[in-house]
Amino acid sequence: MNLDFQQLMRNATRLTRSGDLQAATAAIQAALAGAQTAPASATSTPALDNLFHVIDVAAREVPSTEACAPCGDETPGPESFFAGSHGGAAGRRDFKLYIPPGAGNRALPLVVMLHGCTQHPDDFAAGTDMNTIASTQGFFVLYPAQSQQANPQRCWSWFKHSHQARGRGEPALLAGMTREVMAAYAIDPDRVYVAGLSAGGAMAAILGDTYPDLYAAVGVHSGLAPGVATDLPSALGAMKGGANPVRTSASGVATIVFHGDADTTVHPGNGHQVIAASAGTATSVDVERRQAPGGRASTRSVHRAADGAVVAEHWLVHGAPHAWSGGSAKGSYTDMRGPDASAEMLRFFLEHPRQPGH
Repeated sequence: MNLDFQQLMRNATRLTRSGDLQAATAAIQAALAGAQTAPASATSTPALDNLFHVIDVAAREVPSTEACAPCGDETPGPESFFAGSHGGAAGRRDFKLYIPPGAGNRALPLVVMLHGCTQHPDDFAAGTDMNTIASTQGFFVLYPAQSQQANPQRCWSWFKHSHQARGRGEPALLAGMTREVMAAYAIDPDRVYVAGLSAGGAMAAILGDTYPDLYAAVGVHSGLAPGVATDLPSALGAMKGGANPVRTSASGVATIVFHGDADTTVHPGNGHQVIAASAGTATSVDVERRQAPGGRASTRSVHRAADGAVVAEHWLVHGAPHAWSGGSAKGSYTDMRGPDASAEMLRFFLEHPRQPGH
């Protein structure tokens, strides 16, 4: 089912009463869109599916927590984690949405989390432990789910040229899903962020490049820069560390990168390429060595613009594999010994609200 129709219409009524007619219109459109039947997603080719068999860690199944949306929107609601779906030109995708305790009329941040291949929202939420942080710090978390009809390994289509531009393919679908949630709930439009792991990290980078007016900052974990691949051969080359050309983003969206230097699935050089693509305005770099208590060492590079503002951070985690740094063993592709990528990404995000002009 889509976001609850009655819930959306109640929100539209509340927004109309408060005088926010633009947001009320968006909520009504989201409610009406939920009643439409979206076209089926195109299936990927076997050759593209085989690209991601290099990831051979079995995803651990995490029980799904089904909960309904909050019963009212005039007073702070209870904590919930519920399922929904969103349709667009690229088809329909399911999602899970975490609503923190106390969410209501006060506008809160939203973090969009894009899972890696073979993963799903419950698995990714458990592994990153992002809902726990959201519960204590007060923000929504949206977990879009790639369908097996679009890709049998549930990989986002970062490597296809038709999914790398604004208004097309999965970027348009994910942006539309984000906007639907923003219309339905009290979300601060200046504090909407996107992060992802591996294929999800590569798609997060594309969303920051193509929708800088929507996403204020981006987190890329073990991912790749926008435009390094447009087909299967170039994707394989980029993943293995080939010197594919990188386009410098003109979006100016702040970006934080985590990558393990022992990653044999996506070469760690891709982390440097993400920074090179996103930090084009940087004029200085501060480098420091860090040590996680009882865990892995890392090198943190902070890229600053001429005015001293931080435009990017790069965390190279020494000895870490292709896994979410500091994650929980409850999810797949996690490395408990590393620095806490979830906490550091959220800290970086909240330091970077959307800038004027975006």
